[in-house]
Amino acid sequence: MKKLFLLTAVAGLFAFSSVNAQTKSPKLSLGAEFAFPMGDFGDVMNLGYGGSLQYQHPVAANLLVTGSAGYINFQSKEVLGVKVNSGSIPVKAGARYYFGENFFAAGEVGASISTEKNGKTGFAYAPGVGVEFPVSDTGGIEIGARYEGWSYSGGTNGFIGLRAAFNFGL
Repeated sequence: MKKLFLLTAVAGLFAFSSVNAQTKSPKLSLGAEFAFPMGDFGDVMNLGYGGSLQYQHPVAANLLVTGSAGYINFQSKEVLGVKVNSGSIPVKAGARYYFGENFFAAGEVGASISTEKNGKTGFAYAPGVGVEFPVSDTGGIEIGARYEGWSYSGGTNGFIGLRAAFNFGL
């Protein structure tokens, strides 16, 4: 079974080798976000959802610098019959490196700004991976996964994030 999975993965890499997802021009990406809380954060919060906008600017053949902003809303688990919504605006900058034509690894750092009254701002970091499928000369559909952590003085809220996006060439 492991050999079959490895053969499928290698065949997939070669299937995309003739298509180049990167362009020499900047991109704008609009995406839907889904967040699955982990650890202590997952003990009190349910699934998060939101959206994001990301700018990607090429600096080398397979390397892009990124800047992103978005909104993610979490709803707490029910405690004494009450559920609470908690929103955050993550603003991050980072880099994305393409390998194997359509596959990429990315990392971003920045801040997570709470939308709640007297909310805190935390340090945000997000390493991840993804794939982009070209659908036109300048556009593509992107699917990515990442671990994202928001560090505050009292600890870290962490989650697994999934992003489905459409990339527009500028």
